[in-house]
Amino acid sequence: MTLREYIKLETSGWKWYELVYLAACTLAILIPSLISGDSAMAVVSATCGAISVVLTGKGKLGTYIFGGIQCALYAIISYKATYYGETLLNVLYLLPLEVVGFRTWMKNMNAERAEVVKLQMSWRRRAVWGAALAAGTFALGLILKHIDVISSTILGIKDVPVDAMPFMDAFTTVGTMIAFVLTVKRYSENWWIWIAINIVTVIMWLGNVIEGGENASIATLLMWSVYLVNSVIMMIRWMRDSRKTE
Repeated sequence: MTLREYIKLETSGWKWYELVYLAACTLAILIPSLISGDSAMAVVSATCGAISVVLTGKGKLGTYIFGGIQCALYAIISYKATYYGETLLNVLYLLPLEVVGFRTWMKNMNAERAEVVKLQMSWRRRAVWGAALAAGTFALGLILKHIDVISSTILGIKDVPVDAMPFMDAFTTVGTMIAFVLTVKRYSENWWIWIAINIVTVIMWLGNVIEGGENASIATLLMWSVYLVNSVIMMIRWMRDSRKTE
C-alpha cells in the first residue's frame, strides 16, 4: 500500500456526525487538560489515545499509529504512578502488537466501506477467553501484591514501592492483553472487555487524582473516561456490523 492509497483509505467513508464525534472526544480531553496544567506528556498521550479509540471503533488503520504514540507515553506516566502492571503491558506487549495489528487489519479491509471487516465469536470461544481473563488476573494480582518481596529476593532490587492497586491493575493488564488480541483479530467481543477495563481504570485514576501529588493526571483520567463512553458506543456498532458479515 502506497502512502497515497493509505491516506485515501483513512479519509474515506466518514459521515459528518462521525467527524463531529471524533473532534468532540479529542477536545473533551485536550481543553480541560490544558486548563488544569497537566504535563505535556500526559496531554499528548491522552489526546492520541482518544483519537486512537475512535479510529478503532471506525475500523481505521490509523488507530495503530496514534495508539503506538499513546502506549509509549502512557507507559512512562504509569511507571511514575507506580502502576507497574500497566507499564510492563505497554512496553513489552502493546507496542509490538500495534505493528501486528496494523499489518493484520491492512489485509482485511472492506474496500467499499474503507473499514476493517468485523467478526463475532462462538459462545464456546467466549467462555475460553473469559476463563483465561479470570485466571490471568488472579495470578498477576498475586505477583503485583508482593512485587516488593519478589524484586528484592529474586532480582536483588530493593525499595520497590508496592503496587497501588494490585488486583485492579492486574485485571486491566490481563484484560487489555486479551482485548487487544481480539481487536487485532477483529472480533466484536473485544468491546465487552474494553468496557470492563475502562470502568476499572477510571476508578484507578480517579483515586490517583483525588489523592493528588505530583503524579496525579487529570488528562489521563479524562482519557479513560472518554474510552469508557466510546467503548459502549462502539460495542453496539461492531456487534451490528459483525452480524451483517455473517
